[in-house]
Amino acid sequence: MKSASAVSLSGGFGEVRLGRDYTPTFWNDTVFDPFGTNGVGVFDPFGTNGVGSNLINTANDAFGSFLTPAASTAPFTNVGNSNYVRASNTIGYFLPPNLGGFYGQVQYGFSEKTKYDNGTFTPNVANNSRAGRYVGGRFGYANGPLDVAVAYGSSTIGDQFYVGTTTKVNTLNLGASYDFGPVKLFGEVSRAKNKVDYEVTPLFTGGRPDVDLTGYLLGVTVPVGAGLIRASYSRVKYDFNEVQLPFEPATADPKASKLALGYVHNLSKRTALYATVARVSNKNGSALTVGGPAFVTGAFTPKNSTGYDFGIRHAF
Repeated sequence: MKSASAVSLSGGFGEVRLGRDYTPTFWNDTVFDPFGTNGVGVFDPFGTNGVGSNLINTANDAFGSFLTPAASTAPFTNVGNSNYVRASNTIGYFLPPNLGGFYGQVQYGFSEKTKYDNGTFTPNVANNSRAGRYVGGRFGYANGPLDVAVAYGSSTIGDQFYVGTTTKVNTLNLGASYDFGPVKLFGEVSRAKNKVDYEVTPLFTGGRPDVDLTGYLLGVTVPVGAGLIRASYSRVKYDFNEVQLPFEPATADPKASKLALGYVHNLSKRTALYATVARVSNKNGSALTVGGPAFVTGAFTPKNSTGYDFGIRHAF
């Protein structure tokens, strides 16, 4: 799981955590207890490690750099960070663990920008005023074989003070798992919106349309002796909400799907062998991969991406 850096104070009141930490919406994608669950995620058999990581995580991690009015980084204009995985300068609070299975957290991340009074002294530089701010929360219920949680986060990923625009990514996801014993089922649905707020909405164009990213995941794990079979199917779709003009051919929305299969064999309580194979299928210009370098886009964009991983994991 990707690293964070934070300090905390905990007690009967719960936990207060400060620093660079995972966001509430990311917790529904990632590994909750890698030592106790064979590296399985809360609502995903593969968590966010290796080629099996689901497309909801892959697509959302890059979604904040999509079509933002900010400093340019080809091929899109972006600030390079959507706060999807983690946010800096955060204050977080976690509920205590003795609430009959209910759990939750809230988090606020400061933008660490200088506020000028009056505002006309603000430098005319993109992302100088509000970019980096984050607010979110996650609440769930875990009891016996059932675990379910909903999370929401809003990240300010770009701003231009004098233009009067603020770009945000708002993310909502819901995950659930149920352990039947012979099999454990996983599921997640997610919706993210990349939107521009205008101080004064452009008169004729109405401004840049919102871009939506929706996705879902279905997964299963099956214990087999000292091992664990893992499988998942995930799918995402982009919607640019473009206005369709009369007699103009409809533009198909980019979408992608991913199938992942894996096996974990426990040699001991701390050591395990693992292997995974995964394949991403892209349509209508989507260019998601199983990991590693991104596709070189242009006149020709590859439609498929296949990856493998195998190795040994040891918990110290």
